[in-house]
Amino acid sequence: MNRTFAMIALAAAMAFTGTAYGAEHEVLMLNKGAKGAMVFEPDFVQAEPGDTIRFVPTHKSHNAETINGMLPDGAVAFKGKVNEEIVYEVTAQGVYGVKCAPHYGMGMVMLIAVGAPDNLDEAKAVKHPGKAKTHFDELLAAVAAN
Repeated sequence: MNRTFAMIALAAAMAFTGTAYGAEHEVLMLNKGAKGAMVFEPDFVQAEPGDTIRFVPTHKSHNAETINGMLPDGAVAFKGKVNEEIVYEVTAQGVYGVKCAPHYGMGMVMLIAVGAPDNLDEAKAVKHPGKAKTHFDELLAAVAAN
């Protein structure tokens, strides 16, 4: 009887501990994806505080880094090296803009939304080169519509 109680208590503790961790979202850095050349896939992640985003390079020419002006208050910027896998925990509510520096002008950008988009207006005001502007216009409009 005591052994059964101990096993139940252990299982309950393990289940409780498992809920303390956030979800992990995997984002691939691709030369070619469903939306064309030089893309993050997916290019939009809806996350919760405490979730992690794992950026996985699939080709040695990509990196992932945050964009100045596109981070919520209290969030820490990151800048990965080319061909480096990055695991980043989102902690603050708002939108996070991410780019691949070598392919930024080609539109290799993505958006992470965490909770309410408190910094949406600031993120919309950031200037982007080439196709990155068009891509962010679409992503930010989708966030604003929700």
